[in-house]
Amino acid sequence: MNIDSNPYKDFKSGFAVIAGAPNAGKSTLLNAMIGQKISITSEKPQTTRNRIAGIVHGQKSQIIFIDTPGIHDSKKVFNKRIVDVALSAIDDMDMVLVVADAARPDPASEELIIRKLRKRKRVSAILALNKIDLVPGPAILTQIDQWARRMDFEEIVPVSAAKGTQVEELVAEMARRLPEGPPYFPEDSITDVPERFIAAEIIREKIFRLTGQEIPYSTAVTIEEFSTDPSTGLVRILAVIHVERSSQKGIIIGKQGSLLKKIGTQARAEIKRMVGAKVFLELFVRVEKNWSKDTRALRRLGY
Repeated sequence: MNIDSNPYKDFKSGFAVIAGAPNAGKSTLLNAMIGQKISITSEKPQTTRNRIAGIVHGQKSQIIFIDTPGIHDSKKVFNKRIVDVALSAIDDMDMVLVVADAARPDPASEELIIRKLRKRKRVSAILALNKIDLVPGPAILTQIDQWARRMDFEEIVPVSAAKGTQVEELVAEMARRLPEGPPYFPEDSITDVPERFIAAEIIREKIFRLTGQEIPYSTAVTIEEFSTDPSTGLVRILAVIHVERSSQKGIIIGKQGSLLKKIGTQARAEIKRMVGAKVFLELFVRVEKNWSKDTRALRRLGY
């Protein structure tokens, strides 16, 4: 036996932050790279609010991706807070993956990201030009050229996160540029956030998808109980949906509780797939007046 053998010889590992404008498809791309859903998605912008780590394992590499909220200019207390979270995540990373929407560019938000990257003395940045399935080929080539003029990216990879187009190629390009080092997480790990956090996010996703106007942006979800019965394996979850006004509470609950029931039914089915066990999910709606404008309330709700 060779006592000097190193199982991680030539192994590469590192952290990569995913940055982009709202609705660029960052979370969809993260889920596609991992091959499993850990970050919630919807067609509404600003669905992601927290930094979420997703781990992609290669034969000789491990990339820890940090998904972040959409970067945009806003004067609202809550929006400024989550944008600060996204921008701060760019610091101290091995690599930055900028995700841009080829179908609906957002020059103002994209410029915020570019300015942040230029402030770093040394930055390894790759651009994923997403949603190419929605754009004609010549327009994609034009956008690649325009992006190359805006910033000197190490690589620009056109992808479709929704279709899985060139996602593996993107991961390979990033893995090739990682620093050498051992893995940070075991091979069976796909995220660093607990199941109770993902459960809260799943509930919030259903609210985003089933409600309109300002309702999704005026809601937060906290988990007050997440336990497993050792004798039956049943997972019991008690979750609270926080809203800002009584009228919003009425909308979330719906006529005779119909909408709240629908939210619960869809969320329970997805949480069941995640935990691999039967789930009892109980939802409550609580009015937390103007929580998105109150810094103390934001901290209490996990933002």
